[in-house]
Formats: sequence, C-alpha cells, structure tokens
Amino acid sequence: MTKFQKQNFFQNTNESYELLPFRFARINGRVLLTNLVGEYFFTKDEVLKSLVDGTLPNDSDDYLNLRSLHFICDDQTQSAKQLLGIKTRTKLSNYSNLTSLHMFVISLRCEHSCPYCQVSRQSDDKLAFDMSYETASKAVDFALSGPSPRIKIEFQGGEPLLNFDTLKFIVHDAKEKNEAIGKDLSFVIATNLAVITDEILDYCKLHDIEISTSLDGPASLHNHNRPRPGNNSYELATEGIKKVREKLGFDKVNALMTTTDKSLDDPRIIIDEYLKQGFSGIFLRPLSPYGFAIKTKKYNAYGSKKWFEFYKTGLEYILEINKSGVHFREFYSATILKKILTLKDPGYVDLRSPAGIGIGGIVYNYDGKIFASDEGRMLAEMGDNTFEIGNLATDNFKDVFLSDKLLDPLEQSMTTSAPRCSECAFEQYCGADPVFHYATTGDFLGKKAESDFCYRNYNTFSHLLDTYDSNLETRSIFESWIN
Repeated sequence: MTKFQKQNFFQNTNESYELLPFRFARINGRVLLTNLVGEYFFTKDEVLKSLVDGTLPNDSDDYLNLRSLHFICDDQTQSAKQLLGIKTRTKLSNYSNLTSLHMFVISLRCEHSCPYCQVSRQSDDKLAFDMSYETASKAVDFALSGPSPRIKIEFQGGEPLLNFDTLKFIVHDAKEKNEAIGKDLSFVIATNLAVITDEILDYCKLHDIEISTSLDGPASLHNHNRPRPGNNSYELATEGIKKVREKLGFDKVNALMTTTDKSLDDPRIIIDEYLKQGFSGIFLRPLSPYGFAIKTKKYNAYGSKKWFEFYKTGLEYILEINKSGVHFREFYSATILKKILTLKDPGYVDLRSPAGIGIGGIVYNYDGKIFASDEGRMLAEMGDNTFEIGNLATDNFKDVFLSDKLLDPLEQSMTTSAPRCSECAFEQYCGADPVFHYATTGDFLGKKAESDFCYRNYNTFSHLLDTYDSNLETRSIFESWIN
C-alpha cells in the first residue's frame, strides 16, 4: 500500500478550466475558499466537490465568480496567473523596507506594580537600570542605518519618563543625525502618565512627540489591574490624557487595554470607558505569557476560549454602538479586515509571515543588548536569552539581521511551509509568532493544535468573515473601519 496516490490522480481530467492554488474551511454550514492573496469566496459543499472534480459548469454564477477571483483560469483568463503573481508581490512589498519600529528601553524603573506586567520592572530609585547617553547614541546610529524610509522611535520602560534626560538626548541626537539622511522620523512615548508634567508636555509639543498610554477600564478595574502608591492610577491616567490633549492636540494620545481575569465579566463597561474618554476605538487584546504575568500566575487565570467569548461580546456591543450612529472601531478587527479586504498589509507585527520579530520591530535594552522583539526582551528578563540577537557595543545592522539567531526563528516559523499553517484557509491573513510559541512550548513553530495564538486567530478570522459576509449593515460598518 503506497503512502500517496499516483500523480495522475491529482490531474484535472476536464480541460475546460485549471485550478489555481486555494485552501478551504467550513464555517457555520458554508464552505470558505481562500486563494494565495487572501481573496475569498463562500459556497456550498457540492460546489466545492464539482470544482475539484473539474465538472463545475462554466456558465454558472459560481464559475464566473471563482474565475474573477483567481481560483480558476481558462482559455479566456490565462493572465490570471500573472495577476496573481503581481498581487502576491504587492502584499509582500513591505518586507524590503525593514525595520521601521525601533523601541528604546531607556529605563526599567517604574512606580507601578502591575501584577500582569510583562516586564521585570525595578523600583523607581535604581538608576543602574537607566540607559546611558553612550548606549543611546549607538542605538540611534543603529536605527538610522537600516533601509526603511520611515523610522519610529518608541520610548519604553519601565516608565521611560523617569529617565527623561536620556529621552531628550535621543530625540536631539536622532534629529541631528537624520538631517543628512532624510528619513521620515517620528517619536512616541509609552507611559502610564503618572509622572507626566507640563515641562514634559511642552517638550513633546516642541518636537511633535505622541503619547501612548494604558487604560484598562473604569476606575475600579484600572486601579485593580495597575496598583501604585495611593491607589490612583486611573485618576492620574485620565487626568494625564486630558492634559496631553489640551497641550498637544486631541489625537496625540492613544490608549491600550489588557484583558485580565477581572476584565472578562463585562467588556461593555470597558468599551463605555473608552467612549467616555473620547477615544475612537479600542483594542481588545489578550494577556501575554511573559514577565510578571507568569510570576503572578495572571496569564493562566483564563484561557483563549474565555478571551474569545469576551472579544465576541465586545465586538457585538461595538457594532451596536456604530448602528446607533457613533463611529467606534475595534482595532484588532480593523487590522484583520484590512488584510482580508485590501492588498495593503497594515504591518501589524503579530500578523506577519515571515514573523515580525526583528524585521517589523526591534528593541534596544537599557544595557545595550538588542532583542528581536519586546516579548523577546521580556523572555530574557525571565532568564532565557534565545531572542537576544546582538549588542550595540559590538554589532552593526548587517551583523544582527544576517545572524542565525534572527534568521532561524524566522525560517522555522514561516506559515507558508509550517505544518497545519500551510493548509489553513486563514494563512494569508495570519502570521507567525515564534516568541509566543517558544515561550509556551519551547519550539519556534509551536504545537498548532494546542496553540492559544492559533485558536484566537482562527476563531477571530472565522467570526469576522462570517459576520461581514452575512449582514449588509455590518459590512458597511466594517468597511468604514478600514477606510
């Protein structure tokens, strides 16, 4: 008994059309077909069977739709292969301009003590955990030496504002060096806003620096998730948001929430808080398995199934808000929909293959160590240096990006060749996350059947496509999110 059928078993005996590569999945009684560039088509089982058998009538609506979407080609559409190639190159064009996001960890000091924190923070008086000017200058040189025409420097911590002098040094150094290079240079500070001052805001206004902060929900939830002396993290965050808008402009601050076990009860109160604070959307993101989130057992407090139910409830509520006339987005959904409905890849690091580590964003630690991602840095704080890919004291851009420490996880986690990923109907929309899978399984590829990453994305993609395709009013709302 042979393991595989003979070659002629797979050959189309009907010469009227030729199958182009596609994958399929069954969703709520329908069959979803997706092609190499993510174009999709919902149909029935009997249509799929006749399509594969080579007996699909060439005068049927299904035939004409599948031909126009590059699932099949015939004598009239031999250019379909060339068009498919052009679309594929367009979707992958971003990869030639690595890397645009450069994260500077300028201090590990922080006055918060969040139990879900992914970082091994230090108390706010330990100056040994601040980035020096010398290290900062080398990081600026490294960031500007890459091929990307756009460079975003993101200041992280700990709380980066506790090392504001080094932050100012980096801004001036980067601007001065960039005068001769001419890249599109921008800055953002990831801060809890607890220590922000008028002086800091005046500086941010002068240099057009944006603010990214955390808001986990209303006061009771935010203060529970993000404890600090005085138990007033919510009050400081919301007052800080107000100050940033007054000084820098309404759109110069954005917020992220993290879903903890305490968040799962009702996503609507979190969404209402974002509406109350005047934000145009929310990212219903799950907890990650790093740092204090593991030490305090917060990561295992709920599984991906509970998060997905939380997400679905939240998305349904957000759609109701939009139907009432208020434009409000769920940003993760909007990112996925942009990948599905357009040829423009939004560049979201967690939905890229090759993976976004290194080539999507890179991290310079306070001590000069270079990490493939922020999650890789967090893993190192737990004692595992697998994703430490260089050091500013010894390595240049070429050394780091051609090193096996970066190329191995990229190669091993490629979704186009990974088991189960390569045959998944959502492979074109999804991405590889070798850091997550290594952290949870000890392997860059991971065990797809048991992966929380795969469960979340597979079900999210299924839900969004089914919802988009089943309701015209929802379709219009989704399309407004990506336009």
